[in-house]
Amino acid sequence: MRTSHVVPTGVEKAFREDQIIVSKTDLKGRLTYVNDVFVDISGYPERELIGQPHSVIRHPGMPRSVFKLLWDTISSGEELFAYVKNLSADGSHYWVLAHVTPTLDGQGGIVGYHSNRRTAARSALDVVEPLYADLLAEEARHHRAIEATAAGFALLERKLADLELSYDQFVWSLSQEEVAA
Repeated sequence: MRTSHVVPTGVEKAFREDQIIVSKTDLKGRLTYVNDVFVDISGYPERELIGQPHSVIRHPGMPRSVFKLLWDTISSGEELFAYVKNLSADGSHYWVLAHVTPTLDGQGGIVGYHSNRRTAARSALDVVEPLYADLLAEEARHHRAIEATAAGFALLERKLADLELSYDQFVWSLSQEEVAA
């Protein structure tokens, strides 16, 4: 897999509003299914994606703290909507509004995760990008990943408390602006 050598180019790519990126993972976050839109936008052949960690498309410009929130939420059986910046095989990036849910077995146990992603509106990203930059700056002040993640998460919680919103409410407020625009 080429991921360790992918260098972000700063070039943003887009996909159509009527397209949905779909993926499924096992409990450890390894890809078990990707649709054609995922393959096209990521730039990786399906055979290179299946079995790889979903983080194969993680952009270094994504705060660890947002992924902590995501994993804490979905592993507890809840769904989450989040704005995510992903990295393609060619170094370009693309923003998505992700809806991530646990996949349950017949007894209600979590057996994996399912994510649908749509394009993210520029108006939402104008709010999200500065927030994520602040989180990344906070995380960069710490040398150990666990400390960086905790510090970024604490900052995210403070910023959301200042807004008197949960992360879900924050994302929902931005997605409502997308609908109104």
